[in-house]
Amino acid sequence: MPGTLIIGAQWGDEAKGKITDMLASKADIVARYQGGDNAGHTVVVGGQTWKFHLIPSGILYPRVLCVLGNGMVINPKRLWEELDSLSARGVDISPSRLKISRQAHLIMPYHLALDGASEAALGQAKIGTTKRGIGPAYMDKMSRQGLRAWDMLRPDFRQRVIRAVEQKNIWLERVYAEPTLDPQAVADEYAGYAERMRPYIADISPLLYDAYVAGKELLYEGGQGTLLDIDLGSYPYVTSSSASAGGAAAGLGIGPRCIDRIIGVAKSYQTRVGSGPFPTELLDEIGDHMVDRGAEFGTTTGRRRRCGWLDLATLRYSARVNGLTEIALTKLDVLSGLNRLRTCNAYQVGGETWTDWPADGEALEGCAPVYEELPGWEEDLAVSAWEELPAETRAYIAHIEQRVGVPVKLISVGPDRDQTIYR
Repeated sequence: MPGTLIIGAQWGDEAKGKITDMLASKADIVARYQGGDNAGHTVVVGGQTWKFHLIPSGILYPRVLCVLGNGMVINPKRLWEELDSLSARGVDISPSRLKISRQAHLIMPYHLALDGASEAALGQAKIGTTKRGIGPAYMDKMSRQGLRAWDMLRPDFRQRVIRAVEQKNIWLERVYAEPTLDPQAVADEYAGYAERMRPYIADISPLLYDAYVAGKELLYEGGQGTLLDIDLGSYPYVTSSSASAGGAAAGLGIGPRCIDRIIGVAKSYQTRVGSGPFPTELLDEIGDHMVDRGAEFGTTTGRRRRCGWLDLATLRYSARVNGLTEIALTKLDVLSGLNRLRTCNAYQVGGETWTDWPADGEALEGCAPVYEELPGWEEDLAVSAWEELPAETRAYIAHIEQRVGVPVKLISVGPDRDQTIYR
């Protein structure tokens, strides 16, 4: 099955980077299909930590071609900061290793300014964005005003940037009363990025399709998670792109038939960053245990993540809307030391019991979790085989499989690439 899709099955931060990195060892191409540098993937190899925001985790394998899809929004400044950092650590970042879709949209300085101004204007009702300009860039895309990577190939790119900055200055000044940007200075800076990016810009749709038809191994990687999907997530506390399986085909210019395997990555507990309802959130010592043991701080923002018990209603929802063929369960080792574990299997709303997860953020605010209890374990999970896991750990995984209806095939018991059990 040459086409494998990796999906975040929760609110993002599920350790997709580690799973992508592991599977990339056998891949020919790793392609990212949505989002921007608001995503953060952390990979630990041989004790060294690598953090990715735009570049697919597969860049660490010299034979892998990495692709940034047309569904992404790319900040050229952040891109080159990441590429230069990789190069300084000995990673080959030549155009033979990385291709950028000519149809990907660009994040410009005015997008960051508008993102911060909009959040400030919302006050207590703010969404909790990363303030990386993601939402405003996708707004420009949908209103057909955005700059694309292919604009960098055109001789009048500087003039296009100047016009765009002048238009957005009107919004900054008249709507938000914020400082305006210097159009000439922005054009000069981004003309420099364009010069560096041109060798990387390509038509990726035929590249991916031809590779698939030739039987090469393709790995499709998403940012964020299903519960943050613009259409299917806990709206309005969502991201601005399609983070679920449906976004992969459109975000890479391939047909759905090029996707053969869909892996949903899920933590063994639940986390989310920023604002929004979270029925199983723990504001006690158990939540602190998860934060401390799991190092639950955002790769992109550094913000402390909110932690809680695993919500199986969300996993069933993700399994259905994504068509999951299997689950990769991560951070199982974080639960070591807890005598009793809980999972949410339904919600109590007034006098009713809901077994399905509501994508309506307001409705979710009124959901009280209905828990099931299971025995925990004390043992450290420094093991390499399924049979070596404690009986309670195996029972916890079997419970997840039974409630969700999808097999758990990959089990992460630590941050390093090698701390993974295959079933």
